[in-house]
Amino acid sequence: MKYDSVFIFSEEQLGYRFSKNHPFNQIRLSLTLDLLRKSNGIDESCIVPPRSATEEELQLIHDPNYVNAVKMAGHGKLANDIAENYGLGTEDTPIFPNMHEASSLLVGGTLTAVDYVMSGKAKHALNLGGGLHHGFRGKASGFCIYNDSSVAIKYLQENYGARVLYVDTDAHHGDGVQWSFYDDPNVCTLSIHETGRYLFPGTGNVNERGQGKGYGYSFNIPVDAFTEDESWLEAYQASLKEVADFFKPDVILTQNGADSHYLDPLTHLSATMKIYREIPKLAHEIAHEYCDGRWIAVGGGGYDIWRVVPRAWALIWLEMTENSNCYGSLPEAWLKAWQEKAPVELPREWDDPEGLFPPIPRRAEITEKNAQTIEKALYPIRNQSRSKS
Repeated sequence: MKYDSVFIFSEEQLGYRFSKNHPFNQIRLSLTLDLLRKSNGIDESCIVPPRSATEEELQLIHDPNYVNAVKMAGHGKLANDIAENYGLGTEDTPIFPNMHEASSLLVGGTLTAVDYVMSGKAKHALNLGGGLHHGFRGKASGFCIYNDSSVAIKYLQENYGARVLYVDTDAHHGDGVQWSFYDDPNVCTLSIHETGRYLFPGTGNVNERGQGKGYGYSFNIPVDAFTEDESWLEAYQASLKEVADFFKPDVILTQNGADSHYLDPLTHLSATMKIYREIPKLAHEIAHEYCDGRWIAVGGGGYDIWRVVPRAWALIWLEMTENSNCYGSLPEAWLKAWQEKAPVELPREWDDPEGLFPPIPRRAEITEKNAQTIEKALYPIRNQSRSKS
């Protein structure tokens, strides 16, 4: 059967769980899917279960010794000092039972999405369980054990010969993916994130442009803390349009962290739901303009799991399927189903109210600084265009 869009999900994806109080909580997947269902925003036939990634597929990016360490850790067979060498058993990335199996399923979900899109079974595919962009070849980092996006990009190259544009709008820099392809001219990475001066992982500076043959294929726009919607969208819209026109990809892979929102507890940006309407809208347009519609989207960060993530992530699917059930009030049935479980008052509308936060004192200064950052980041391709004309 051919689908326009597929939604990768199974309850087993909730097994990626560090601890009860850890900020990374996959109940947000259930919250999002339930919001879509109760909004009449998803057809059950579009939901496709993920498969698990094989060890061979994981090793497209990850060191075999690291994969073995993750397996051992998840079965209580790895000494603490060795675990810490691999970034396991830390405050950010605690060890939990069957962590290899749970992590492999998230990677396999993104590979499932890849195969649906690249085989022509679907134009678009969404795996909200993916987006673990901090994982390195031999080390876990920032809540991420295996890096599904990096594995998927390598898989796209080896199995489909694709030129991949990776777009990361998480508030944290997409470091693991960038470094995986830093010398590869057939992968272009674009990350728009909060400046690393204040936030993990501390990378993603404008001058990180790639190396060797990959020089000029890495783009970073580190926006200032307290950046608001208009300035953030200026960075996103300018960069994605110009980078896509420069690179001309075969497929677009977007990482959709929902942690740039003002309510997110781990970041310092001041965006609202306005940016989460525009992010998938422009990605959708770019996919059809350059990639014959081929668009794979994954999740990522997002730590206000009750008020922000379900709305932001539901909007990705609603954009993919060109569904307009995303205005006005949220469904009463969804609010009733989750309010008792939520530690905060759930929003009642798809959009945020005006005056969600007090005026930002440095707004003009932040906006000007971000404009300068955009110019620096895009200068090489803008200068190239000027030279041609």
